[in-house]
Amino acid sequence: MATPLTADKLVQALLAEGLTVVEHPGWRTNSRNHKGAWGPVYGVMIHHTVTSGTASSVNLCFNGHSALPGPLCHGVIAKDGTVHLVGNGRANHAGSGDGDVLRAVMAERSLPPDNQADTDGNRAFYGFEAVNLGDGKDPWPAAQLLAIERAAAAVCRAHGWGKRSVIGHLEWQPGKVDPRGFTMNSMRARIGARLDVDPVPTKPAAPKPKPPAAKPPAKPKPTPQRYEPFPGASFFKAGRNSPVVTAMGKRLVAEGCGRYAVGPGPRWSEADRNSYAAWQRKCGYTGDAADGVPGKASWDRLQVPNV
Repeated sequence: MATPLTADKLVQALLAEGLTVVEHPGWRTNSRNHKGAWGPVYGVMIHHTVTSGTASSVNLCFNGHSALPGPLCHGVIAKDGTVHLVGNGRANHAGSGDGDVLRAVMAERSLPPDNQADTDGNRAFYGFEAVNLGDGKDPWPAAQLLAIERAAAAVCRAHGWGKRSVIGHLEWQPGKVDPRGFTMNSMRARIGARLDVDPVPTKPAAPKPKPPAAKPPAKPKPTPQRYEPFPGASFFKAGRNSPVVTAMGKRLVAEGCGRYAVGPGPRWSEADRNSYAAWQRKCGYTGDAADGVPGKASWDRLQVPNV
């Protein structure tokens, strides 16, 4: 049993697991909480969207449709592995399912057959929708499967759960087939390896005899620090996604110029512009010269470590 993560903590958990996260406008207040509580939460449920295209799938999961209002999940996992956050709170993704399955998830043991629909799942599970037609033919790119693994592991790690806290919709509600195209047992194995919850026990190795004393090796000469060359002002534009942006953001934070609510991250954003403008002002620039777009002089002075 756990209290759901706050929006900020969910973003932090996903970023810490190495995911690229896009916060859909309005996702932090998009919920069905007026229909019932969200939480305590016990696990993560994986779905497929039965749609194609990232933008249309994200909009559908944010807004819902005439028969089922949104949000339809908490995050949409695109083919390229990007996680688009669309809901924060109770979401219409799980519906009613088998109470015996929920009890198995709570105990982190093998799942029984899902043969009844007597328990509210929207209250008890995080939901991730992966963009896929669900026809058994639409491919699952390696980047998308890795993102499913990482997203589920991120939530489990944040709550201290193991791999058996992750289930598919088809294991919860009778008649459901999602996700179709890979098995949940194989996905749980990947998540377990990532969480390192199933280490193979080994016998402790016998202590090795101490070698004869030797002269300490000469200290290696320190490797000179290398810095990122200025990539040009045109590099810093909306949509740019690069580890250089992350490295720059970390230097700005170290210089006391960070203006980030969450981050810094690899995608160039308005928070990056505001942070760099603070650095320019610290360097003595004023007016239009402190517009937040890096120039060579201020960039060289910032000394962004080579990535």
